[in-house]
Amino acid sequence: MNSSSPAEGPLLDLDVTGVAHGGVFVARHEGRVVFVSDAIPGERVRARLSDPQTGEDTRSFWRAETVEVLDASPHRRPHVWAEADVSRAPALRPGGADLGHIDIAEQRVLKRTVLQEALDRFAGGGLIAPEVEAPGADEHWRTRVTLHIDAEGRIGPFAARSHRVVPVADHVLARPAIAAVARGLDGLPEGRIELVEPGDGEVRRLLRPESARASRDPARSGSGRRRTTPRRADPETIRESVAGRDFALDANGFWQIHPAAATLLDDAVADVLDGRVDPDAAHLDLYGGVGLFSATLARLGARRITTVESSPRATRHAAENLRDLGARAVTARVDRFLRDQEGEERAAIAGGAVILDPPRSGAGRAVVEDVAALDPAAIAYVACDPVALARDLATFRGLGYEPQRLRAFDLFPHSHHLETVVLFGRG
Repeated sequence: MNSSSPAEGPLLDLDVTGVAHGGVFVARHEGRVVFVSDAIPGERVRARLSDPQTGEDTRSFWRAETVEVLDASPHRRPHVWAEADVSRAPALRPGGADLGHIDIAEQRVLKRTVLQEALDRFAGGGLIAPEVEAPGADEHWRTRVTLHIDAEGRIGPFAARSHRVVPVADHVLARPAIAAVARGLDGLPEGRIELVEPGDGEVRRLLRPESARASRDPARSGSGRRRTTPRRADPETIRESVAGRDFALDANGFWQIHPAAATLLDDAVADVLDGRVDPDAAHLDLYGGVGLFSATLARLGARRITTVESSPRATRHAAENLRDLGARAVTARVDRFLRDQEGEERAAIAGGAVILDPPRSGAGRAVVEDVAALDPAAIAYVACDPVALARDLATFRGLGYEPQRLRAFDLFPHSHHLETVVLFGRG
């Protein structure tokens, strides 16, 4: 990992006019778009181009980092994470809190703006982004934190938009117990460490040394053959609880980061699907993880539930978590599972509900087309990226499924991330 500072580009005085997806803001210089960090619409800032410009530059946009605020927005606040403040050199600012310099209420206004612009640009227009709902805690909410260790033994997050390790004195977005463990870390090998605080409040330390990765990668081992290493022990199983039900999962497995998020999303999906779950139909929970939304379906009256997840270990946990509900847990890629549905299975889903909780890249056209071809009565889509959501929205609309309800949630305060839940039905 390279901990040296990047070459410095020229300084520009910029008028910031808007917000863009990804936690950056929009300005123009001599007609060229500049995406600038650590700013707010309406401000005038002095920013340094991220990459020095040499000779003719034909790129359609530049990137820059604010180094001085010349005319501050009334929504600017001292950064929630002092070490990420604009007063520090960009190379020393830790990433992960790219909206932390903005009043929390205005952060949600800006997130709604980003969602609205994505809907207008990619989803076919005519849709109104909902108000962004708050989960509760705005600080000390991260139950999972990844820190990196460089070749010199420095431990910390990466600097914003880089792979440079930045040691920090505190982790203000992390749960207090995680922050306390992070402060005490020392003498670790190069690589990364994940700190996880599940529902029992005990912090787990998951060390991922660079040497272990190199030993599994022929390109890094210095030979043409893969090195053999002892079989890694199975991850520890931890437990989380939602709506009175316990969910077992691997300590390094996927779970929502905000402590209120899983319950909030469970409630939101139940809300949009209320009255739309036919007990006699078949229902699908796609990208189902360890079964959270399958349990939601069961609570709404579903008796025939299939959860589909590509991770074998997550699927095994789902089968156990849902055993009393009679749900079927399938290990498969969602696209392949959908293509294999035929005959009675396909017909049974026609009156049912489908829940999709895809990765950040979205479900994609092929999956959306295959879901629509099953002709479900209702589709609930849980999205963590507004642009990917908007593109899938456009595909659903082209296939006759219109969004009937949209809800948006600020589950990642002080960052640009946004969660959205959409209900689709036949238009």
